[in-house]
Amino acid sequence: MFTDNLKTEIKALTTKYPEGKQKSALLPALHLVQEQGNNSLSVEQMDVVAELLSIEPIEVYEVASFYTMFNLKPVGKYVLEVCQTGPCMVQGSDDIIDHIKKKLDIEAGETSADGLFTLKPVECLGACGYAPMMQMGKFYKEHLTPEKIDKILNECRNNAS
Repeated sequence: MFTDNLKTEIKALTTKYPEGKQKSALLPALHLVQEQGNNSLSVEQMDVVAELLSIEPIEVYEVASFYTMFNLKPVGKYVLEVCQTGPCMVQGSDDIIDHIKKKLDIEAGETSADGLFTLKPVECLGACGYAPMMQMGKFYKEHLTPEKIDKILNECRNNAS
């Protein structure tokens, strides 16, 4: 998993920060590792990142487990990160989450049987004006309704084949 090129990229990240502040490269390093793998981070991978940044492994675990953008177990091809904070909840995010659970026959944090979808309720995604909403990779899906969810799931299934 950790090619020489990936190790070099992570080491290069540290040069962007002042001496002794190599921990500042942690977030971009974790993104690189997650992108190179199966869209998740293993303990072994986080240990290598700690070694490359000359920090303690616990420092990496703390960061990776805090931010919802990092996955600590394998996920589906499409991660449905549904905002569940106040403004989205008032606009019906709970109903959207329930619809996804029923449609995919999964619970929050689980991956569908076909391996395509993981449902991940998250805190604020900073798009309250578009509630209820979710993030799929780099894209926001806004003003969600059960019908819009069905359309999104069908589009994802069609693109996956």
